[in-house]
Amino acid sequence: MPAAQYATSRHAAWIGAAAIITDEVGRVLLVHPTYRKDDSWLLPGGVVEAGEHPHVTCQREITEELGLNLPLSAVLAVHSFSPHHPDLQPGTPCPGEVRFVFDGGTLTPDQVEAIRLPREELSAHAFLETRDAVQRLRPVDGQIMLAAYRARLGNTATAHLADGRHIVDVPALDRHDVHVRYRPLWDSPLHRGPVPERLPVQQAWGWCFVPDGRIVVVADPGPRGALPMLPGGTVETTDATPEDTLYREAAEEAQLYLADPVRLGWVLDETGEVYGGVGPNARLRLAARVTAIGPAAVDPATGRPFARLLVTPAQAAALLGWGPPGARQAQLAAETARKHWGLPIARTAAVEEIPGEGMRLS
Repeated sequence: MPAAQYATSRHAAWIGAAAIITDEVGRVLLVHPTYRKDDSWLLPGGVVEAGEHPHVTCQREITEELGLNLPLSAVLAVHSFSPHHPDLQPGTPCPGEVRFVFDGGTLTPDQVEAIRLPREELSAHAFLETRDAVQRLRPVDGQIMLAAYRARLGNTATAHLADGRHIVDVPALDRHDVHVRYRPLWDSPLHRGPVPERLPVQQAWGWCFVPDGRIVVVADPGPRGALPMLPGGTVETTDATPEDTLYREAAEEAQLYLADPVRLGWVLDETGEVYGGVGPNARLRLAARVTAIGPAAVDPATGRPFARLLVTPAQAAALLGWGPPGARQAQLAAETARKHWGLPIARTAAVEEIPGEGMRLS
């Protein structure tokens, strides 16, 4: 085949590049373009120019759109978009697109303050929880954003998508539609001493460790996605101690059997609004050792089965949306597990789902 004929026979497609950029509590940065008639938002990024590599495009666009110079640490997702997808605006002569989504990292408060937009192109920017972000994006853009963000949270391989859908195995965070919820209360410090007698303990949650140093996080399904949380819950009148609360809730929610709980500290809840306005109270944080994991079951309090995920302590802090205080608490929990039970500190691992039949622990 002559070279010119061969060249014209090759598949043609647009190439795009975008980035997942978050603030310190895990909210995703979106920008609002002035040129979209449907008022939808976008991840920071843009069109790959002729002869340009996608990662160069992404860094260039971040600088042009945000006024920031950010390193890109990984390719989180690669997405192929067909020319007949329903999200294409009518009359757009698109031959299809391949989009690369990079990890643009986490911005410090100073970097957030330094964002400067080109007003002729972008009218606004916002850091949003993923459940809110998908409402502002076109459906396929929302699917891409979630897959890329979850690849970062879950430390999984690059997500490969076609028209917004995974084309290989669906990772656990995607399979259960897990979202991060911002928790402003956890800006409060973790008090390391005993709970003052004047403060009732209304809640007990635990960092529950398996032998390899990971912990169990449960995800509660809901109409807007599943929200992750540590095992534990409200202290009931039938619980003799907060430790009994943790034992009971961990068994009900995640079928975990625990031993050797250690109190890490407590967080002050100044209003007790979630408990009917009871006033100042303490929310206790513990670490405990998981001795057995039973078959999945329905949580009696909600009537729903919770997803059970094995994550590193640092991944748990990110999934919980607790920001820097959560990261410090995760480190404290990991060091406590190493000191008391000789467990390793799990630093990198892909999020793994506990099978429905449970797990045998060595």
